[in-house]
Amino acid sequence: MDRPRILATNALFEAAQKLLNARCDVEYWTTPGSIPREELLKRIGDKDGLVCQLTDKVNQELLSAAPKLRIAATVSVGYDNIDVLACTRRGVVATNTPDVLDDTTADFAWALLMAVARRLVEGDAMIRAGQWTGWNLDQFRGTDVWGKTLGILGFGRIGQTVARRSQGFRMRVIYFNRSRVSPEIEKELNAEYVDLDTLFAQSDFLSLHVPLTEDTRHLINAGNLQKMKRTAFLINTSRGPVVDEAALASALQVGTIAGAALDVYEHEPQVSPALIALKNTVLEPHLGSNSLETRTKMAVMAATNVAEFFEGRQPPNALNPEALGK
Repeated sequence: MDRPRILATNALFEAAQKLLNARCDVEYWTTPGSIPREELLKRIGDKDGLVCQLTDKVNQELLSAAPKLRIAATVSVGYDNIDVLACTRRGVVATNTPDVLDDTTADFAWALLMAVARRLVEGDAMIRAGQWTGWNLDQFRGTDVWGKTLGILGFGRIGQTVARRSQGFRMRVIYFNRSRVSPEIEKELNAEYVDLDTLFAQSDFLSLHVPLTEDTRHLINAGNLQKMKRTAFLINTSRGPVVDEAALASALQVGTIAGAALDVYEHEPQVSPALIALKNTVLEPHLGSNSLETRTKMAVMAATNVAEFFEGRQPPNALNPEALGK
């Protein structure tokens, strides 16, 4: 029996490669940076499976170029890069890598929160530029984190993990979610459910943890930014298009809010020049889950999804198991 032919748009990690190579013939994209679209469409034509990342769009265009494709496994928990309905119509199983990056992403959300509150990036830049002349009472005056109100928009696994870390800072935690969590979880995390307007109005730090849907696209817009405190900070480790970047840049320029720390962007990898020009922003290149341990787990999970599929079993993280019967 012929071995399945797989295209991986990233070199992955040794553990994931070992798992895939034992079962499949794998072609890896090893050139630095994302695979160009035209190259992806050219290479996918004779492949049975695809291991991709968020920058790789699995849409009707790709499916038309891949008549043999049977599974598309994205190395990410989010899967807005995959047209799941189009895959289902074609009988292509789509998978993701959930539940392995909660703690790592929560850690990074806190790293962003601390960095923007205490102006760490600005201080680091001054030191490296050789411009520091010594201690000054008012130099890079920041904002305390302890005792403040942490607002969490989206209270799933990652949002709850962020809330758990706030307890050491003696913070008040408020949250908004599509559905209220159980009283037991609220008690454990000392979290209070509020409506969306209250969340915007009372948060000193607002951390975003929602998926990208039509309801959440540009949820952070000019109107909702106006509802926030002038001393508030916005933290986004969820999805870039949740934030209207033009509206955010304008709000930061005029002092509608105090600052923002972003790991994701509306038009990745492009970042709004207006945001880049501002000093009250911390901007990171989508590093939320990027620890060696977690990214290895994600790659292995994606490889496992592919291996299980070609061994005749349902992939553990199938997004559209109904496609298996097509």
